[in-house]
Formats: sequence, structure tokens, C-alpha cells
Amino acid sequence: MAPIKNGRVIFNEIPTGYPVPGKTTVYDESETIDLDIVTLNGGILVKILALAVDPYLRRKMIDPKIPSFFPPWGVGQVLDNNGVGVVLRSEDPAYKVGSHVRGHFPFQQYVVLHDPSQVGTHVLENKGNLPWSVHLGVLGMPGRTAHHGWSEFSHFKKGDVVFVTAASGPVGATVVQIAKAEGLKVIASAGSDEKVEFVKSIGADVAFNYKTTKTREVLEKEGFINIYWDNVGGESLEAALEFAAQKAHFIICGNISGYNTPDPYHVKNLQQLVWREITFHGFLIVSLLAKYQEEFDRTFPARVASGEIKYKEHIVRGLENAGQGLVDVLTGKNFGKCVLVVAAE
Repeated sequence: MAPIKNGRVIFNEIPTGYPVPGKTTVYDESETIDLDIVTLNGGILVKILALAVDPYLRRKMIDPKIPSFFPPWGVGQVLDNNGVGVVLRSEDPAYKVGSHVRGHFPFQQYVVLHDPSQVGTHVLENKGNLPWSVHLGVLGMPGRTAHHGWSEFSHFKKGDVVFVTAASGPVGATVVQIAKAEGLKVIASAGSDEKVEFVKSIGADVAFNYKTTKTREVLEKEGFINIYWDNVGGESLEAALEFAAQKAHFIICGNISGYNTPDPYHVKNLQQLVWREITFHGFLIVSLLAKYQEEFDRTFPARVASGEIKYKEHIVRGLENAGQGLVDVLTGKNFGKCVLVVAAE
């Protein structure tokens, strides 16, 4: 077989605000690959089917001089994130040809993994016969973030009131459903009327559009809140602090309102942490995987397959549109988990 193009997405320059497709990231087809003879060195050749597009990728676009848990991409580096692919060739008995795998993959069409286990690549069973993309959303990092974070930090008790921001997103929507399954009252915010209707449909007791309704007015009426799941920071965090119950637990999962501006909103009432004896729980999913992964893999796929846990997907097709997919996520244009579909089977 003659060499074919191996399209990829390259980080081209550090953005000052929102990333600009074609400028911050560029699609490149200069690389080629011969699928029949490319050397595997005991590894596997994977055709990438889908890649996750997550808000944290913006953090990987910062100046490398800025300290960060996530090592930033260097200019000229291929983007990378969680993905799903199919094994085309294998020299590793743990990965059979034709099996589907999830791992941390580059944003390109094909990849050779010389040591698949070192990049977290594992074979997907998919007993529920769900779309492969689901393993990047509610059964992937976002779903695990919701499940693990809630399990570790919510400390919920009967009668608690929960407030979830970005509640139509893959993390927020899962948290809403987990909390409702425990019989708790859930207040939820989202960024459009359509998203609010979805959040209501998955069980939220009170759902509102934060762009047209003031968060503090809703919390003043429906609070005080015992558990706050924060995906956005900014004014929503400030309102949650104002209407927090005594000894509330705040689970700080994201701060998307401040990802793309050099001058993010400054929360003015942090003294509430003292007066209300609030506990802040900031976390990264990697810190909780060892503790909760087995339970999640044993219980959550069946809950999703049965329809108990519902989800939404925002599909972007083609590697050349990866940059736009990230902008959709950062500006809230996505509705559900953003998945970049790279190829069909």
C-alpha cells in the first residue's frame, strides 16, 4: 500500500484571549504513513475514530513560563487528549486487531503506540452497545470527574440542597443526575433556554438561564445551599458564597469564566469561607482514579445503557474543525460533550 496522508492538528501560537482556528491551531497534511509497513516495535497501529474536546485544553495553550500542573504545548506540537480508536495492526498480544481502545492520543488520523499501556491505552468492552463516543463523555473523563468528585467531596446528607453550574455540560449534567438519585434538591444553571429544558428533563428541581436570570435571586429564593458544584467560577461562585449554608461543601471543578481573559472576575466575598465555615474542595480527576475507577467501571456503564443516566453530545466532524470545536466549548456554543469525530470505522 502506498503512503497516505496522516492529517494532524498543530499548536501554532499562544493565544491572548479565545483561541482562533487557523491561527492558534492549524490543520496540517504534510505527514504521511504507510499503514502496511510502518514499524510497530512491539506496539500497535491505531486508527483514531474520535477525540475529546475539553475546556482544560485551553490551559495547555498558556505561555510555558507560567507554572501549571498541565504541561503546556510547545509551538509546533500536535494537540493531544483522550480518544477512541480501532487497532489496525498489533504486535502486542494484549491488543487484538479490530479491538477498540481508549487512551491519550494525538490529534491525528493514525498513531503508532510502541508501548500502549504507558499512555493509558486499554481495550473497551462496550457491553451496553453504546456509541464509541460515549466513552469520551459520560463514560469517560467527564463522567468520572462527576462520579469521583461527588463520591469524595459531597458529604451529602438527607435534605441537602445542591447547586450545579454549567449543568447541561457533560460533567454538570452527570452531577445533577447523581444528586437526584440520592433524593436531594438540585438547583441548576445553564446558558440557554434549550439547555435549561434539558436540565429540567434530567431531574433538576430548579433550573434557570443565568444569562437572563440573576443567580443570586434564584439562590436567595431556593437556598441556602449545602453543596455547590462549581464549573464556572466568577459571579456564580460569588452568589453561591453569599447563600451558602453553614459548613457547606464547595466542589471546585472548573473556572471556565476566567479561562480566556487576562482580567477574570474577582470574587468579592471570600470572607464567607470563614463566616459560613465553608470547605473548598479543589481537585483533579487523576488524583481520584485509583480510589473510584473500579466502582465506576462496575456500575456506571449499566446505568448509562439503561437510560438511567442521560447525556448529550455536541459532534464536530473532521480534524480540520478541531479548533472550532474548542471555541464552541469555551464560548458555551456546545450542547453536551464535545466530541471530534475523526473517522468512521
